[in-house]
Parts: sequence; structure tokens; C-alpha cells
Amino acid sequence: MGFLKRFFRNVLHEEMPAPRRSSFEHLSEEELEAHLGVRRYGMFQLTDAVRPSYDLQVVPQQGFRRDVYQDEETRTRVPVLMAAASADIVFELFMDLLEPLGSEVDVVLETSHDHRNGGHLDLYREHIDMPVLKSVLWEFESMLVNDGCTGIAVLNPSAPQEIQFDEHKMLIVYGQPLEEFESILEARSVLCLPDIKFITEAEHVHSSNEKYGRLFDELKLQLGMDGTYA
Repeated sequence: MGFLKRFFRNVLHEEMPAPRRSSFEHLSEEELEAHLGVRRYGMFQLTDAVRPSYDLQVVPQQGFRRDVYQDEETRTRVPVLMAAASADIVFELFMDLLEPLGSEVDVVLETSHDHRNGGHLDLYREHIDMPVLKSVLWEFESMLVNDGCTGIAVLNPSAPQEIQFDEHKMLIVYGQPLEEFESILEARSVLCLPDIKFITEAEHVHSSNEKYGRLFDELKLQLGMDGTYA
């Protein structure tokens, strides 16, 4: 099923001003379909979840950069690694990054399947054994990699450290120390590029479909999630 036959929506980076004109404006159906059908930029392979702007404000590439997240309420500054990895390695890399979190973790599933105006819903599950979690996630690998309306975060509150595999299929690591996670990234040839720009930092489109919506519900049930997380 092509991108034009799926539900897709424009999503802009939260900190960027809205552009005066979309790069997708006035494109013919053929031009749009050709752009959305591009799966590779150089050595970087995209998942089905997201595509960059038509004018390639950001060209997708593999790499990571160090950053800092600041909590607006507490003013706490938390070290962050932000990474993009090619589709052929991204899920295995996500699984590798989970290992340092320990044997028992909490999980948050994020969905925007039923929130077409930009909202989303978070579902929370506490205290799940890592081997059990990994076994379940492997069953849903295709959906987790290719659904632009599903994200997941795995965290160890006692560390505290958190790994996100978000709707854009970016990998985001919060907490400290981060050296072990950097080594895992570098072992998969995801190298530190201090000036790298990510697809989230410009206009882009997400893609999903009804099948992924049903699979998300199945994943939610297998993880025993029936509540929300504010």
C-alpha cells in the first residue's frame, strides 16, 4: 500500500516557527508519490513511518549528537543522546540500548492513532521483566519500526535512565552516565556528529494505517496496559 493511500499528517518540530508555505503545496500527485516513495538517502534507509520535506530541509543521515534536556518546571538539566539509525539496524540497536537499564523496567507506549489534530495518548506499565518485554517487542517489530503513530519509552526510574524509540523512529537516551550508550551506538556505526540535524527539525510527514492501529491495540493488551500516563 503506497503512502498516498495511507493516513499521513504534517508534523513540525515544536520549537520551530511554522513555515509560510509547505514544501508539499502545489505538488502534483505524481510528484508527491515519487517523493514519498524514496526510501534511501545515500547509505541511510528510511522506515515507512516518516518522510522528510519535499525540499529536503534536512537530508536524513545516520549519527548521534549530545544534547541537554531542561525541565521547565524544576529547571533540572538532563544529558541526552539523540540518534538516527538506518532502518536495517534501528530496531536491533534499540534492543541493544535497553540492556543497560537492568532486569526490571517501566514502559510507556505513545499513540496518536485517534488524535488527528496533533494530540497523543500515553499508556504506562510498571515493573516488567526485561526478557519478557523484549520477547513481546520482537513480535511487533514491523509495527514499531514502520508506524508513524506509535512510540515507546523504556525506563528505569531508580537509575534514572530512559530510552525512547519515538514516532519518528529516532532513538533518544536520557539520564547519566551515557558513556555505555554511546559505546553501543558506535558499535553499530552510529557515530557522533555534533552538527547533525534530524528529520524532526524540519517539515516532515508521518504515515500509518488501520493494520498498525490494530497491532498497537494487540501490543497494548500483551503489555497489560489499560491506563494513561499524564
